[in-house]
Amino acid sequence: MRMNMPFNKNPNMTHLEIELDHLNHSVMEMLSLAKRQLIMARESFFMLDADIAQEILYYENKLNSFELSIDRECENIFALYNPVAIDLRFVLSVLKINSSIERIGDVAKGIAKYVIKVKQPAKEELLVRTRCAEMFETAIEMLNHIESAMVNNDTLAARKVFKKDSILDDINRASLKSIQEYITSHPDQSESGLVLFSVINKLERAGDHSKNIAEEIIFHLEAKVLKHKKINKQRNEIV
Repeated sequence: MRMNMPFNKNPNMTHLEIELDHLNHSVMEMLSLAKRQLIMARESFFMLDADIAQEILYYENKLNSFELSIDRECENIFALYNPVAIDLRFVLSVLKINSSIERIGDVAKGIAKYVIKVKQPAKEELLVRTRCAEMFETAIEMLNHIESAMVNNDTLAARKVFKKDSILDDINRASLKSIQEYITSHPDQSESGLVLFSVINKLERAGDHSKNIAEEIIFHLEAKVLKHKKINKQRNEIV
């Protein structure tokens, strides 16, 4: 968002600029960790690897620490520097982005817990029917677009997230029927089917969180609030 390189103090920067760049560095590091968590969740799920799942749970504590630390950084900037204009929008955006990133980490944690508890993997046929691999890949691609948008101040990259989120929504809506039909004809697969349905739901929520982050990036860069655009359009049509 504000910074395109690793954090490094410049003697010509103001105190506020230093704090904002440090804040941006913290957010980028947290986002990178959350993406890594989701990638590991994919690996642990398809390989049914409890060791990888345990690693996800271990790093979840670091994500939680990031969230608390970034919240404090934002509070200190408000209290000490009273930012205005684009700097104010940046800090406000970071507060919401911070929460969304932490929730993506929660998605990875939830998937890891399923991997540790489940006794049988989902059959390949069911995974193909539900497009589960595509769903994981799409959720991770959304985070790639977000990273690109934040590093390059690129709203076009941020807007790519919305189309990807529609893919997740479509897969999620179709998955229930596919899983129900499969379990009916393969009752011995009921546990793995229900776990798969829960994982798909979690990935859909991860997409929602990524979409929220994209909206905040655009708000910061363009001073637009996209999530109210549809509501305002509907109100105008009623009037």
